[in-house]
Amino acid sequence: MAGKISTPGATVVSRAIALLGAFDEAHPQLTLTELARRADLPLTTAHRLIAELTAHGALARSATGEYVVGPRLWDIGLLAPVRTDLREVASPFLHDLYAATLATVHLAVRDGMTALYLDRIAGKRSVPVVSKVGSRLPWHATGVGKVLMAYAPEDVRRDALAVRLARVTPYTITQPARLRDQLARIVADGYATTIEEMSLGACSVAVPIRRSDEVVAALGIVVPNLRRDKGRLIAALTVATHGITRSLPT
Repeated sequence: MAGKISTPGATVVSRAIALLGAFDEAHPQLTLTELARRADLPLTTAHRLIAELTAHGALARSATGEYVVGPRLWDIGLLAPVRTDLREVASPFLHDLYAATLATVHLAVRDGMTALYLDRIAGKRSVPVVSKVGSRLPWHATGVGKVLMAYAPEDVRRDALAVRLARVTPYTITQPARLRDQLARIVADGYATTIEEMSLGACSVAVPIRRSDEVVAALGIVVPNLRRDKGRLIAALTVATHGITRSLPT
């Protein structure tokens, strides 16, 4: 269970980390009781630590009274060098892509076995998507996620394919063998696509972003379909990623 800690004599810091670790993609909002249970802490201890974390902005209360991760953690997370550099360098290229396509544009990095969305640009004419800045989505169901999965270390891919993959929509690919073949094609072709695998009515194409020959992120576009414009979108994404790569500090 995420965040669980039961070691006798655990420090205050380890208990606070356990509470923060209780949140995950399936549990973005938790009650006090749920937090205490998932962190394996006494209710009184959890209550005291949660109050302090909330006072410092690490946690916040939702409109329904449940606890959510606070803005202070996101602010601190953005200071991580690779992610800060990526967002700052990639931002103008994301804006150029959006201006040219009026489609939702994503910048994501690998975080465990999920795609962490560092940036997103969308408008009223863009296809509705579930992603938000700071959200983590299943990498087997998203274009940027499949790119990150394809270029991940072999042991990471093996572990990812060994677990039961969630079927987000009727079109999500969950068969390990089929997904493994698709990942091999992504490396060979240099891009990934999805067809309504994360959201119905939304298709995506994504390409890798490299720094010193290492894939450090993925850049993607979400559109209603790819039948007509896939080649044009891949070309635009490729030009953008080359610009981002040249601009990243070595």
